[in-house]
Amino acid sequence: MSRAVLSLGSNLDDRLGHLRSVVTGLGDALVRVSTVYETKPWGVTDQPDFLNAVCIVDDPARDSWAWLRTGQALEQAAGRVRELRWGPRTLDVDVVTVDGVRSDDPALLLPHPGTPERASVLVPWHEIEPGAILPGHGPIADLLAALPEAERAGVVARPDLRL
Repeated sequence: MSRAVLSLGSNLDDRLGHLRSVVTGLGDALVRVSTVYETKPWGVTDQPDFLNAVCIVDDPARDSWAWLRTGQALEQAAGRVRELRWGPRTLDVDVVTVDGVRSDDPALLLPHPGTPERASVLVPWHEIEPGAILPGHGPIADLLAALPEAERAGVVARPDLRL
C-alpha cells in the first residue's frame, strides 16, 4: 500500500482548472480531496493569491518516488516553470507524507519540511483527515492549533469552487 497526502496550489492563469487537472490526473488513486481554499502568498508576497487543496491518494503500485514523479508530471502538464523559490506558479504539487516513509534525500524530504508551519496545508488536511499525524511532529490538529489565529484565518474556504 502506498498512501500519500499531496498538497496542491496554484496562483497563475486558470487556478481552479490547474487544481482540477490534478484531480483528473490522479484518477482512481484519489481517495479524498478537500474543499478549495484561497490564501495569501507565502515567502514572496508580491504575487497573486493562491488556491489550495489537499488530497489523499492511494495506489499500491506507487512508492514515494512515484508520487513525486506523478506530482512533477502534473506540474509540467500545467506549464509549471521554476524561476523563483516560493514565486508564482501555475501548479505546485507537494508530497506532504507517504505512510511509513521518512526521507532526508534533498530531492524528496518526507514528511515535507514546511508542513508544520503552513496553515495552507494543515487547514485543508485537517478538514479531510482530522485525526492525522504528521510523522515526527504529532497530530495535525495540535500543529494547527499552535499556529497564530491570523494564519489560520488567512486560509479562506471557497465552497463555490468545486474540484
